[in-house]
Amino acid sequence: MSATILIVEDDAVFRELLTTILDAAGYTVATASDGGEGLRRIQRERFDLVISDLKMPVRSGLELFHLVHDEPNSPLFIFITAFGRLEEAVAAIKGGAFDFLPKPLENPAALLATVKRAIDQVELQRMSISLQELDNAGLPPQELLFSGRAMERVEKLVFDVAKTPTSVLLMGESGTGKEVVARTIHLASPRKSGPFIPLNCAAIPENLLESELFGHERGAFTGAVQARRGKFELAQGGTLFLDEIGEMPPLLQAKLLRVLQERVFERLGGSLLIKADVRVIAATNRDLAVEVADKRFREDLYYRLNVFPILLPPLRERADAIHALAKYFCARFSATAGLRRVIGITPDALRLMALYGWPGNVRELQNVIERGIILANREITPDELPLQIVKCGSATQSGEGLLKHGETEAIRAVLLRNRGNRRQAAQELGFSLRTLQYRLKELGLAGKDGGEYSLLSKK
Repeated sequence: MSATILIVEDDAVFRELLTTILDAAGYTVATASDGGEGLRRIQRERFDLVISDLKMPVRSGLELFHLVHDEPNSPLFIFITAFGRLEEAVAAIKGGAFDFLPKPLENPAALLATVKRAIDQVELQRMSISLQELDNAGLPPQELLFSGRAMERVEKLVFDVAKTPTSVLLMGESGTGKEVVARTIHLASPRKSGPFIPLNCAAIPENLLESELFGHERGAFTGAVQARRGKFELAQGGTLFLDEIGEMPPLLQAKLLRVLQERVFERLGGSLLIKADVRVIAATNRDLAVEVADKRFREDLYYRLNVFPILLPPLRERADAIHALAKYFCARFSATAGLRRVIGITPDALRLMALYGWPGNVRELQNVIERGIILANREITPDELPLQIVKCGSATQSGEGLLKHGETEAIRAVLLRNRGNRRQAAQELGFSLRTLQYRLKELGLAGKDGGEYSLLSKK
């Protein structure tokens, strides 16, 4: 892992020695001659690790540690101290410092080994998103978000890019979870303590989109009775998520390109340059390369956004994740709706869902489960699933010669809903009447005249 390290040391010769060792190991190194200068650098720059002498003039390393330790995304500290001050170093570790090394340094290997352990911990902290953070953001646990073999590469890309300031382009069909992934990148990044501001470019009228992005000054246009901050200002120090970026008008594409290149912008009707301390994540369900070829999207903006593309697979390519996702949504919506009587999903319903193509992807799966929660008494069964899932599952199973119990329940439900009218039931299921009659015979329902199946008319 590439990392940025600040060395705070008043001994110029020793400071240069540490710099040489760490620079040769591939780390980016900055220096400060005392705790006061170190504090100023930490306040305006981002460091993964601080290596500091414990005792220095102006401000000690211990003072520096206590001043920055409780700040969001504060760096780890390694202290270097003479043997006579080991008790202070041990106390610092108990207070949250990572480790200490004796001074003078015995050998470079000891320094590099300790630094590597610290940097490994930094990387783990960034990759590990707490359950509470995920829950607060409305996200599923990490193992569910990236469940399924098709998401293994996506997971690696997400956490590789999260620790960088690079712009990201998320691509995929509608409902594949692009905003969820964008929020995950934000939470796994050094900007996680900052805001996450989403904006759907397709949902804002063209004449209002510029003001939404950059804000406006009072009197900038009719109705602008007071100044207003835009999404770029609201996202300062955090992440701006631009969904449906392919819908952005050409004029605004040019202005967005300028912000990405120069990191400054102006409010609508204003002249003051505002610094854009914002990480941009864009998303689209369009093929932007085709949009560029057809002159509907700026080529230069495309290449600026496409530095780090991530393609999210559709749910139909994640069939091995459907059961886990469905059960998670069931538990979540049951608790949210206060319907704790719904305890799960029957195997037959899960089997039908696994056979369905999910054109609406994860969003459609969420909606299906939420609907099922409302309708179900104890478990979500095939009766609570939408017709298109039942039809798809029945057709797929029959094509394979698999007349399973789930199909029996699905056909029974449709027949009862149509008061036994087989012609209407066949139409609803997408079968011919002859096919339905054959299915009824195979399922042992065709000859029943009374009791539970008295509604099964021979019409």
